[in-house]
Amino acid sequence: MSPVIMPYKNITPTIAKDAFIAGGAVVIGDVHIGAQSNVWFGCIIRGDVNCIRIGERTNIQDGTVIHVTRKTGPTIIGSGVTIGHSVLLHACTLEDDCFIGMHSTIMDGAVVESGAWVAAGAIVTPGKRIPKGQIWAGNPAKYFRDLKPEETAFIPISSNNYVELARDYI
Repeated sequence: MSPVIMPYKNITPTIAKDAFIAGGAVVIGDVHIGAQSNVWFGCIIRGDVNCIRIGERTNIQDGTVIHVTRKTGPTIIGSGVTIGHSVLLHACTLEDDCFIGMHSTIMDGAVVESGAWVAAGAIVTPGKRIPKGQIWAGNPAKYFRDLKPEETAFIPISSNNYVELARDYI
């Protein structure tokens, strides 16, 4: 099974040559995926009514959906980001080197700062800002605690693990 890479209104996704897009993933429209990033099985990245930008060495795990808001809300994802299984991202910004737990939702205008962590299952409501060095959890997401040093150290390890896994698949 191959991924679906599809234009929308004559705009075709731009995907780095060394990025990995798994079979069954769908990438549509005004999407840029940076070097060594990886998009896993069953993901949908739909840049139809606005743009989606994904940096380098970012992993987007199985079943994740990424979309935008017409005219006002692109989705911007930095480099070295880990996005867990079945995450929903909508018109938000994830800065470099943050960690997004499985089954979480990040809504329009929300920002997850570099070095921040969103816990599994959290719902980050519109316009919230998750500061560097913090974990936010719950529905709606609220400050839970500061990251432990080993958790901060794990963020680039996770990114590196997925770059290596993608190389195995390539």
